[in-house]
Amino acid sequence: MVKDKTNILVVFYSMTGNVASLAKAVAEGAGSVKDTEVRLRQVEELVPKEKFTEAMKKVIEELKDIPIATMDDLEWADGIAFGTPTRYGNMSAQMKQYIDRTGGLWLRGALENKVAGIFTSTSTQHGGQETTIITSMVPLFHLGMIIVGIPYSEQRLFSIDPVSGGSPYGASSVSGPNADRMPLENDLEIAKTLGRRIAEISKKINNA
Repeated sequence: MVKDKTNILVVFYSMTGNVASLAKAVAEGAGSVKDTEVRLRQVEELVPKEKFTEAMKKVIEELKDIPIATMDDLEWADGIAFGTPTRYGNMSAQMKQYIDRTGGLWLRGALENKVAGIFTSTSTQHGGQETTIITSMVPLFHLGMIIVGIPYSEQRLFSIDPVSGGSPYGASSVSGPNADRMPLENDLEIAKTLGRRIAEISKKINNA
């Protein structure tokens, strides 16, 4: 059955704002595909309020209008982009908790054949960008999702000066040791490419 609309969910966790910037670019890329509806959602914070830094408070305030993601958002979506900062080469605990809540969807096979992609931000160029993206794929395989990356037809993947993110595994950025280096234009364009790719492939599957 051909669907009138392709539904894309961009769900992320961002403590310093860098992943949030990438998420908005992914959402923009997905939204550029005709007949696509995009939901931008963030996952719940696990850090106790008394532990919030001033930088965290600022980001929380900036993102306050973005709803918290639910399981219904996952079921609604045809394609999903997951965004997380790296934590020792893996996804953040906040994103892991969200994915760990999908047991009911897993039992029903509700996420099978949905398209998924990953994006991340790290402090350093070799601080876990590729491992975070690849390890984040593991639970998505268990859920039966179809994982996509970014092919080298996206010429920005060849960029090396200045240091930027992006790989065939997914979109990314380098935020610096103080997390104050926002994604470069190159990073944001690669993120848009990921969003478009998720939307385009989801649309093809819907119309197959």
